[in-house]
Amino acid sequence: MRRLLAVAVTILLPLSAAAQAWPGDAHDMAMRLLAQPPDRMAEVQPGVAVPLWRGADGRTLMLRTDERPAGSLAADAPLTFSAVDAGKVQSSTLQYTLAPSLQAHAGVVEHAWGNTPYRVLGSEVGATYSTGRYSLDLSVGADTANGAVRLPRVLPGALPGVNGLSSFGSSAQVSARGRVALDGRSGIDLGASMGRIHLLPGNLLGVDMLDQKALSFGVDRGPLSGSLVGRVMRPSAGLPGAYGPDRRWSSIDFGVTWKLPWQGQLSVGAQNLWSSGGSTNTPAGPEPDQSRTPYVQYHQDL
Repeated sequence: MRRLLAVAVTILLPLSAAAQAWPGDAHDMAMRLLAQPPDRMAEVQPGVAVPLWRGADGRTLMLRTDERPAGSLAADAPLTFSAVDAGKVQSSTLQYTLAPSLQAHAGVVEHAWGNTPYRVLGSEVGATYSTGRYSLDLSVGADTANGAVRLPRVLPGALPGVNGLSSFGSSAQVSARGRVALDGRSGIDLGASMGRIHLLPGNLLGVDMLDQKALSFGVDRGPLSGSLVGRVMRPSAGLPGAYGPDRRWSSIDFGVTWKLPWQGQLSVGAQNLWSSGGSTNTPAGPEPDQSRTPYVQYHQDL
């Protein structure tokens, strides 16, 4: 959490400089922000977006924060975390409106495992182009585990790593997501990402890097949404290791989420609903872990 706050403070440093360059005093700047009509305040559920700056030409700068259960299946997620993990995911994103149909964003996200000191910290920068009914988002992201240690087991027999890998070290990926709004209450999402996963030294697979590709399909109608995510991992070509580049592991995850009227959220689904490619049997369990994992999750915003 401290690292997440430190990165957020670093991102907000330019805002401090902008405030010092304000032609009036600090009190005048605060009164101008507070005088904005309530209907111009943006709120994102289950997160909250707070306007930090608004120009006369319509350009805005917002800070969005969000918190959700660990392991929740997202249609645009390039990596997958085990649904049985006990913990939470916190994210903070700066969003800047360049034009009515163009936005840029930069953010950080932290995956926490209960009360353990282990964390996976991610960052992302990108841009979104939207015409109302159609939208396209392009982004570049990276994720890093804190320290060269294996992620802990939260439940016996469960490996709460990343993509079923307890030896996850870091990753970098390029992602694209498109959305078509069918009407005011429903839409279709399509996503794709490709990147590279770095494993910790001495990992059970005996390779240093894995190439990954992912495709996602999502449908939402009012409070209901469903997503289907498929992933393929294989050792990076040309690298020494225990397996050749023809070895690969594939999996498909499926999940349905219902947003309840009292700010609650119920999710059901299964990770590794279908999988292929033989895992490596070790005393610590299969690597990567491709066991089918049904789940039921409930999250309440307070």
